[in-house]
Amino acid sequence: QVQLVESGGRLVQAGGSLRLSCTASGRTFSDYAMGWFRQAPGKEREFVAAMTWSGGNTVYADSMKGRFTISRDNAKNTGALQMNSLKPEDTAVYYCAAAISNPSRSWSDYNYWGQGTQVTVSS
Repeated sequence: QVQLVESGGRLVQAGGSLRLSCTASGRTFSDYAMGWFRQAPGKEREFVAAMTWSGGNTVYADSMKGRFTISRDNAKNTGALQMNSLKPEDTAVYYCAAAISNPSRSWSDYNYWGQGTQVTVSS
């Protein structure tokens, strides 16, 4: 199995940028597709972005397309989510996840999860 730890979340003003990191340990990170999800208080977990094990293919939620960029460095066992032009509605706990299967928009397709990192965007 693989263990995931997210970092980089903090309070930021609207219009600002943040870079979240996901550090993997355990099994080889490149064996897995990687995804980012988020969950705001009182809301369901929401798909943000996902990437194949090689990084060759990516998929984004429509509301994040053009503002967020997913990336990974398999040699360093890390992933990242660059978030630009942040909005108050982006406030949520952000989770990194790994899937044995192809990248998916469905959280139930992911096998391993980090503990999450809080992102708060003030207006």
